[in-house]
Amino acid sequence: MQTNLADFIKGTPDGDEAEAILRACVHCGFCTATCPTYRLLGDELDGPRGRIYLIKQVLEGAPVTVKTQTHLDRCLTCRNCETTCPSGVRYGRLADIGRRVVEERVQRPLGERIKRAVLKEVLPRAWIFRPAFRAGQLFRPLLAPALQDKLPKTRGAGHWPAREHARKMLVLQGCVQSTMAPDINAATARVLDAFGVQLLAAPKAGCCGALRYHLNDQEGGLNDMRRNVDAWWPLVERGQVEAIVMTASGCGVTVKEYGHLLAHDSAYAAKAARIAMLTRDLSEIMLQFEAELGAKLKGKVAKRVAFHPPCTLQHGQQIRGKVEGVLRAAGVDVTLCADSHLCCGSAGTYSVLQPALATELRDRKLASLQATNPEVIVSANIGCQTHLQSGTATPVAHWIELIDQALA
Repeated sequence: MQTNLADFIKGTPDGDEAEAILRACVHCGFCTATCPTYRLLGDELDGPRGRIYLIKQVLEGAPVTVKTQTHLDRCLTCRNCETTCPSGVRYGRLADIGRRVVEERVQRPLGERIKRAVLKEVLPRAWIFRPAFRAGQLFRPLLAPALQDKLPKTRGAGHWPAREHARKMLVLQGCVQSTMAPDINAATARVLDAFGVQLLAAPKAGCCGALRYHLNDQEGGLNDMRRNVDAWWPLVERGQVEAIVMTASGCGVTVKEYGHLLAHDSAYAAKAARIAMLTRDLSEIMLQFEAELGAKLKGKVAKRVAFHPPCTLQHGQQIRGKVEGVLRAAGVDVTLCADSHLCCGSAGTYSVLQPALATELRDRKLASLQATNPEVIVSANIGCQTHLQSGTATPVAHWIELIDQALA
């Protein structure tokens, strides 16, 4: 696609990147078939091809309107279009660049600004979010149903193994997961301990940066990334850890992109690239123990399990089949539902900011999942788990919890 960028962005790092992405797009339209919002709304501007055209106009200096912002806001950034695209268009990065420019030029209504400010200031800070979450649970019956859906019942974390092992890995505690589902990382630590790996958490590491970054506070998101690099670097530099394990695929896709996102920061570029290279999704780690899993667990998990692969896993990280492989190695009867490639509607803060679309996508996803007649639904991202659980009585959990329970 031919482009003619406006002076305000031409020659900048974002401008050069956007131009390369735009030139790769041939407007073939294959992406529209797998775009969840296009399938719901049937509007060209609510699909990747239309949004690419809108971003192109913005970057070429055309007037920016509320309509442009609305169509970009409706995008889930699920990146299904990247999986579908035969030209390798990196739509997710283009969306980030376009949204930032639009955010700078279109002022949102006061209510929207307040909602977004609360999300980006409260959710990434566990020391604020945790007491707020617990207060919400306490007064849950008094809250609106939409808010009640965001306050699931939680279980304690259980014990964290204290044994020393020669093999050591870092884990990101994250922000909301450590409050809403603390047992996920504890279960991961217990499982890896059973296979001779010690899991460590760096106290000063926190939110991966995705939350602020995708709410158009990109500098705030980059600062979160820098803080994590600083927290992990001493152990990485001394060679004390062999990997950084991600138990939430939304965090994983972001940390794996640290090298790219911080490439223009001379103080962090090399460190961020090293961090990204060491980062692994939990399923990538567990595949190392496939044979041992089979020997230890064959026949111990008799439940029918439906797996919902998060978009950040299958489209962002391009990881498919690994979780299912781990579960099947453990003897789990696991199935994928129809249209398993489509987003469930969670998408970070999307379910809060676009509740109507998010709920419709959730209900469609649950209908497909329930058609497999599961006794439990598992996923690999806290946002997907919480969003799906809000629409069903069938238990929704992280897949590592099944392995942990079977090993107990």
